[in-house]
Amino acid sequence: MAKTLSHLTDEELLRLMLAGDGDAFEALYDRRQGGVYRFALRMSGSAEIAEDVTHDVFIALMRDGRQFDPARGSVASYLFGIARHRTLKRLQRERSFVSMSEDGEDGGALDEKLVADADPFADLTRSETIDLVRQAIMALPEHYREVVALCSLGEMSYEQAASVIGCPVGTVRSRLNRAREILVRKLSAVKGPTANSAPNSAMAAR
Repeated sequence: MAKTLSHLTDEELLRLMLAGDGDAFEALYDRRQGGVYRFALRMSGSAEIAEDVTHDVFIALMRDGRQFDPARGSVASYLFGIARHRTLKRLQRERSFVSMSEDGEDGGALDEKLVADADPFADLTRSETIDLVRQAIMALPEHYREVVALCSLGEMSYEQAASVIGCPVGTVRSRLNRAREILVRKLSAVKGPTANSAPNSAMAAR
């Protein structure tokens, strides 16, 4: 079963998969599909788009996996690169998701890491914080939203994110810092007097 392959690296699993080992594909899918789904969800705010993108990514891996070049990055970076391309293409083609900049409510379910990263409102309830952070992230321009999804929410290092996006590491760092500044400002504006009344609200970006 695929579980017996869990000790292998992504590259080893990919080689086995390309040689026709179905268990290797299953093991690689189990290891990476959650991260791909979360990235697409955070970028699009749509569970439907995230599910479609995740499906497309692994179909593309089966079809085009031999195009993976380890000299250009990791298997994870390769998968996230496909996910990024497919997600942005979907967002360009169909703007059916509700933009949080328009006071929409459809941001999708986000994980506990969002709460941990929401330092401006550490004293608020978890449900308040998740809702506020979700809205603020979805209101970010796409080039800022993707670095938050890749780095700040714990999926990848700056170097890996730079490989996915195709830009220098310094660009990832600067975009992430700018995104955090925007998030703090947006969250502060949204909460207003409530945020100001919180006894230990940390209003400064990291």
